[in-house]
Parts: sequence; structure tokens; C-alpha cells
Amino acid sequence: MPVISAPHAFNEGQLYVDLRSIFGRSLYLKCEGFNFAGSIKMKAATEMVEAAERDGLLTPSSILIESSSGNLGVALSMIAASKGYRFLCVTDSRCNLSARLLMEALGSEVHVIADLDANGGFLGARIDYVRALCASDERYVWLSQYTNPNNWGAHYRKTGPEIARQFPLLDVLFVGAGTTGTLMGCARFFREWHRPVRIVAVDTVGSVAFGGQPGRRMIPGLGMSMRPPLLDESFVDEVIQVEEADTIRACHRLARRGFLFGGSTGTVVSGAVEWLSRNDARDLTAVAIAPDLGERYLDTIYQTSWLQDLYGDLLLGDRRGQGEPDPEEVTAGSVAVDPRSSAQGGSRER
Repeated sequence: MPVISAPHAFNEGQLYVDLRSIFGRSLYLKCEGFNFAGSIKMKAATEMVEAAERDGLLTPSSILIESSSGNLGVALSMIAASKGYRFLCVTDSRCNLSARLLMEALGSEVHVIADLDANGGFLGARIDYVRALCASDERYVWLSQYTNPNNWGAHYRKTGPEIARQFPLLDVLFVGAGTTGTLMGCARFFREWHRPVRIVAVDTVGSVAFGGQPGRRMIPGLGMSMRPPLLDESFVDEVIQVEEADTIRACHRLARRGFLFGGSTGTVVSGAVEWLSRNDARDLTAVAIAPDLGERYLDTIYQTSWLQDLYGDLLLGDRRGQGEPDPEEVTAGSVAVDPRSSAQGGSRER
């Protein structure tokens, strides 16, 4: 049994869920939410803070500041409280109420941006606010998860090797794309591995990360309203975009089997199941990364009134409480875009 004195000292990195009995596809889901922050963002937050300390950027008088849709803000709040730093999270109205309350309970300040940027998102407005504060007061230290190499470095050094140890014959890896820190770290690790692994990025419809058209996105986590500065598409074999309706259906299907996951996980699972359904995956070893758990989504994707207001009465239809739909129905509407190789289901030559 581990004994710790700081919240970031614990992370369960070797828990997987076999989704075959739920979705009818051979897919292992790597659960990254079992740490005190409840998401994969604890890894990146720890790496970025410790790097800033090594580089002498953080002093006792420093004020950490970061733009976050929720999960990274929670992780940084815990680390800041543990280490004695002040922390200001700049977020927007899509941030789950529970995440905002949790950050405040940990002693952090939360500023909510209400203005949209030029692409119809909040990210540009959040970053402008952060930059203005940093210019006005030298005590502010911006870790900049969007450009910080320690974001992807955390997953190059931790997440990728964890998967490799458990699945030495891995064929395909599904990774959600937000800042692309997890995606780039894992992709770089497996590019150097002893066998080729197909890297499939899962994005949300309405995100412009891979050049898609901007659109309404109500679920925080994955997707970007700007091209991620960390993204190097040469490491990505294929991109799948998932409608938010399919994200929600995947989350509810998992919940009906006792697994309460968050919106980012629902998006990744929906995209992975859709990809497996249209490729010959009988002999493939496939892993998807689940970034988050579902408790922070109880007042959104798991609340009937929220779903009805935004998506209408037919989103879940007669699936609620009436048995299991066909495995392929849960991803109906998911759109696969931008294949990086002509050989679907195979791995690109390295």
C-alpha cells in the first residue's frame, strides 16, 4: 500500500476495462482518472510545475495561472495547494460547475470568460486574458499547456510506457485530441517502439484542431478552437471526428453497465468503436485512453433536462432502460476524416 504526502504522488496507471461485453468489439480502455485530480491531466500538471521549479521560474511569491476547461485546472489546484502556490484558473462557461467549485474549495481563484473568440470558441479569449494579466504583473507564471513540451513529455515518459508494458503486441491506439499533449507524447513513444503502432486521433465535431469547420461544442475537454501548437500531424495515422450526440450515447451506454466516465472518454470510446466496426479488427490489439471519470458531468451529460434543452428529446430515444442497442448503433453519426494512410487497419511504415 503506498503512503504519500502530496496528492500528485499517486496515480493508478495500470487499470484497463475490457469493453467487448459492452460494445461487441475487442477494445481495452486505459483508465486515467484514478488519482486525486480525477483525470489524466494530473500527469501533465505535475510535469509542467516541476519543470518550472527546476528552471527557477517559480518562487514563493509566484502566482500560477493557466487557461483550462476544467480538468487541468483541478489538477493544478491540488498541486498548488500542496506546494503553497497561489493559482488562478481562467476558464469559460462550459466548465462544469463541480470542477469550478472543486478548484475554489482547494483555495484557487477561478475567472470565467464569457466572450467567444473569432472561431466561435472561448480559447482565444481565455488566452488573451492570461496574457494581459502576465503583462500587468510579473508574479504571474503561465505554464501554457498549449505550447509546453512537458505536456506531451509527461505521456512520452509515463503513459506510453505504461501501455507498452501491459500490451507488448499493441496494434492500434486511440487517443483523444485537445491540446494534443497525450496524443503527441504517446505517438512519439510508439514511433520509437520495436513494432509499428497505428495512432488514431479522436477529435470532436466543431473542433478546428485538424482543420475542421468550427462549430458549437458544449462538452468541455477534447477539441480546440485553434490549431494546437503542440500538434505534429506526421505522428498521426488517422483522425476521427465524433458528434457530441454520439459522445453522450457512449457515456450512457457505459453507465448502464456500471462504468461512469466523462465526456472526453465517451468521445474516445465512440470514435474507437466506430473505427473498429469499419475495419477488419479481428486480430488487432486495440487500446483507447480514457482521460476522465463521470462525476463532474452529473449536471450535464447525465442530466435529462440539460440533454433535452441542448439536443432534444430524441438523443437517447428508447435506449433508456430498454435493453442494449446493436453495438454499431451507439456510434451512428460519427465521421471518420483525414486518413493518413491508404491501408486502413494496417500500420504506416516507419
